[in-house]
Amino acid sequence: MKTLGMTILFLALYWHPADCGATEIYARQTGKSCQVCHVDPAGGGELTAAGKEFAASRAALPAAGSEAPRVTTAGRILRFVAGYLHLLTAILWFGTILYVHLVLKPAYAAGGLPRGEVRVGVGSMIVMGATGVILTHYRVASPELLLQTRFGQLLLAKIFLYLVMVFSALYVVLFIGPKLKAKRREAVALPTGKEFTPEELASCDGKQGRPAYFGYGGKLYDVAASRLWKQGVHMGRHNAGEDLTEALKYAPHGFEKVALMPEVGTLSLQTQRKAPLHERVFFFMAYMNLSIVFLVVLILALWRWS
Repeated sequence: MKTLGMTILFLALYWHPADCGATEIYARQTGKSCQVCHVDPAGGGELTAAGKEFAASRAALPAAGSEAPRVTTAGRILRFVAGYLHLLTAILWFGTILYVHLVLKPAYAAGGLPRGEVRVGVGSMIVMGATGVILTHYRVASPELLLQTRFGQLLLAKIFLYLVMVFSALYVVLFIGPKLKAKRREAVALPTGKEFTPEELASCDGKQGRPAYFGYGGKLYDVAASRLWKQGVHMGRHNAGEDLTEALKYAPHGFEKVALMPEVGTLSLQTQRKAPLHERVFFFMAYMNLSIVFLVVLILALWRWS
């Protein structure tokens, strides 16, 4: 069944009419809109009768140097695979950003960047960059298209936003991440009373024999004996030594699970100090990338429907 499906897909790609290489330059030269040759008014996709006739005859050739190269069968397959991976990676990468920023909140990574999210981000940047180059090669016939057409201008904006995300992500991973992780390793005197400051709570992270406490609703709970909090980490996501009041709002369980843990003290918020510069930079870049995601989606909407 799998072989049959692959065969049908290959034949569909093979017998699909060859691309005519039309771009917005054609519309500008002929004075006709994209919908003359395309069913979709925005251009691209299924052709009208006039578009099929043009693709077959190649009668109306563009000015020298502006014609897109003919795409071979192998080229169409490569473009299809690149487009599929580009779209799939965008969904994975942007979906992760939206989930982390809107559901978990960036604060949950303030104690160190989670490995899973870092791997998804770095892998997505590499795949999207490589597939983007391939798709641009097949879509943009000449540099003039990037500056003289609306499609090219939006593409340049999208590339710029992508590069901003890449450089900001690399800066966070290479420079901010180690500082966030080092903060958890700083030697802080263990508290002796029942009221803990945030700095004192941070020392109870369950590492290297230290106590494993977390804050919830102004109270502290001891999770050192729980098999679900090995080395002070719960489900690979929540860390001991932090106030998890906000994070646990999105947990699959309620307060009844927290109440099962021994209560060991209270958390004093009055003495909470201002976050260091690297943490503030981290939060700024996190929400900047979230804004860029919405801008990229806006560009896609302008491409397709405006």
